[in-house]
Amino acid sequence: MSEFVTLKENREFRRAYTRGRSFVSSDLVTYVIKNNTNNLRIGITTGKKIGKAYERNRSRRIIRAALREVYPNIRGGFDLVFVARGKTPHRKSNDILKSMRKHLKEAGLLEK
Repeated sequence: MSEFVTLKENREFRRAYTRGRSFVSSDLVTYVIKNNTNNLRIGITTGKKIGKAYERNRSRRIIRAALREVYPNIRGGFDLVFVARGKTPHRKSNDILKSMRKHLKEAGLLEK
């Protein structure tokens, strides 16, 4: 899997928020829900509480960088939504990667 399949529609995000399992840390929240395909679909959100536009953009870049590292090891057939928190723009991608791996391991999505 070289390219991300992204979630784009509001109803897809809402479905993950309401029906999915959530995993929370101080710098990242991960929502996981099974989808009806074999594809792994990913969405990243950053709210206005994060800060100004440059901080929200940095948060998304950091999450994407961490995701690139772990992406080949994630099982397909799930929708993942990563939500940035207030500390996210002030962290390095390695810190986010640790949180992401922990969340995905708890969800049982990491393959060896």
